[in-house]
Amino acid sequence: MKRLDDPALVAEEYSDETRLRRRASIYGGNDAKAVALREVSEAAPGTVLEVGCGPGDFAALVAAETGATVVAVDISPRMVELARNRGVDARLGDVQELPFADAQFDVAVAGWMLYHVPELDRAIEELARVIRPGGRLVAMTNSVLHLIELRELVGTGPAPLTFSRESGEELLRERFPAVERHDVDGTVEFADRAAVEDYVRASIVMSPFVQELPPSIDVPFAARRATTVFVATK
Repeated sequence: MKRLDDPALVAEEYSDETRLRRRASIYGGNDAKAVALREVSEAAPGTVLEVGCGPGDFAALVAAETGATVVAVDISPRMVELARNRGVDARLGDVQELPFADAQFDVAVAGWMLYHVPELDRAIEELARVIRPGGRLVAMTNSVLHLIELRELVGTGPAPLTFSRESGEELLRERFPAVERHDVDGTVEFADRAAVEDYVRASIVMSPFVQELPPSIDVPFAARRATTVFVATK
């Protein structure tokens, strides 16, 4: 099974936005992003850093909602380009070695990206370093059982996440004295087999197993959505 923290895999996967957009399209209004935005806004930040910003959707939303100065970094040149096209101050950067001063930001955001980081402890240490005392990290991730019905359909089993609902709190408490966990659960429905296959083909972990999809699937096919927003206060 593919390792989600393999740098070569991450570089290849995010050199283009096509599969990322296909994966995101099944969620419609993303409730976890709404929770994350609320937690960022409640901090009334003047400065916000987003790491692993992708195409800049959330960074742009934070800037519009809070009026904060938002800086975004990503290791993918294509993602930085897309974020800049949205008007985001986006820069090439690695969460494992952030090019910012100590205590420079009121809030940092890490959305569905920490499980892609090879040196996870170092990344969390760097995030804690650049957040001011009393500031917060808002980190979104999934449970290892996210879309488990779909994963079982193709035979991959639980998701191979190094930073997950199940492990995130313990990892964050190494650097942050206070950690809250907000679970955001629901159901994702696929209208027909073609929609199921399209998602599987867009998935990093499941795509190699697309041939395992049964020829006939009871539809609409439902899979549980299990996402979590961690709020870690320095």
